[in-house]
Amino acid sequence: MSTSEKPALTGETLDTLTARLKERGEPAFRAKQILEWVYKKRARTWDEMTNIPKPLRAWLAETFEFMPAQLVFNRQSSDVTDKLLLELHDRSLVETVIIRAPQEGVGLDESRKTICISTQVGCAMGCRFCASGLAGLKRDLSAGEIVAQLLQVCYREDARTPRARAELASFDNIVVMGMGEPLANYDAIVRALTIVNADWGLGFGARRITLSTSGLVPKILKLADEPLGIRLAISLHGATDEVREKIMPVNRAFPLAKLIPAVKAFSEKHGRMVTLEFILIEDVNDSLDQAEKLRDIARDLHAHVNLIPYNNVEGLPWKRPSVTRQERFADILRDAGVSVTLRREKGHDIDAACGQLRLKTEKDRELSASAG
Repeated sequence: MSTSEKPALTGETLDTLTARLKERGEPAFRAKQILEWVYKKRARTWDEMTNIPKPLRAWLAETFEFMPAQLVFNRQSSDVTDKLLLELHDRSLVETVIIRAPQEGVGLDESRKTICISTQVGCAMGCRFCASGLAGLKRDLSAGEIVAQLLQVCYREDARTPRARAELASFDNIVVMGMGEPLANYDAIVRALTIVNADWGLGFGARRITLSTSGLVPKILKLADEPLGIRLAISLHGATDEVREKIMPVNRAFPLAKLIPAVKAFSEKHGRMVTLEFILIEDVNDSLDQAEKLRDIARDLHAHVNLIPYNNVEGLPWKRPSVTRQERFADILRDAGVSVTLRREKGHDIDAACGQLRLKTEKDRELSASAG
């Protein structure tokens, strides 16, 4: 594993790379050639860039880190959810998840596929139910480290299927709702998603990218002014301030009276339906009263609701409600005409809740080091 702290090539935009090359006296077209090798031809080494002069390749190798996130292992669950554990230059670990939704009449490769990416090592938001923040925030990811997660998924898919069918476009969605609070790492995530969306980058449509936030109101309003046309999801998890504050400390700074108008402003500016994420936790937020309050918020925002039965995390006391209670909760929304999805569990046998696999691996490392 490299210990380089050189900037990642995957964090460069066409403009920034062109400027760096111009300083060296290189023609502008070289930047596009280099990025084509990275994102379209998916080169793994500098030497594969055969139409780039050797002296320039040597300079690139001295100046940039080619791939800032290396695969530690890929764990696949019985429900065909994949979790990739990736190691960064400082040995920090992050998780990237591929979620497949098998459909009748089509093979696994034709099923709906979503990639879930991380933006921080750990998290500082302190949500009581989440494994990502159990060890606090270690650091932000760079834009290059965020983009590298998607390239690692591409590398994995290239090994499984012919490259012509393994372009990132074969995935249906990218969701920025892995480890960390994306809007707390604002500049890096905006730059990364610009690279992901650009035709000289990964060329992934903005309408198929969803960013999930716990509710950093000023950053939501700032994001609304960005030219990126991505979708927004709000990790709500409580339909009243009283319930939300029990499990989400962010609500003290940005209560629903501030959060809801910001979400509405984003939705109106972009003309896109927002999603309200709501993890159902037994005896915390699964009451029928919470369902009715959530119904009212969703109708006001014209939002889709994604109900997620709690994924048990070792060391935390929370439990998921019974299937009957989950359905009763969902029915209150459905009966009011609210668009709602009741998600079924994915990846439980591979510790798919955000941050679980990272925490387990770090503990194993500590045990190994102390034993040695």
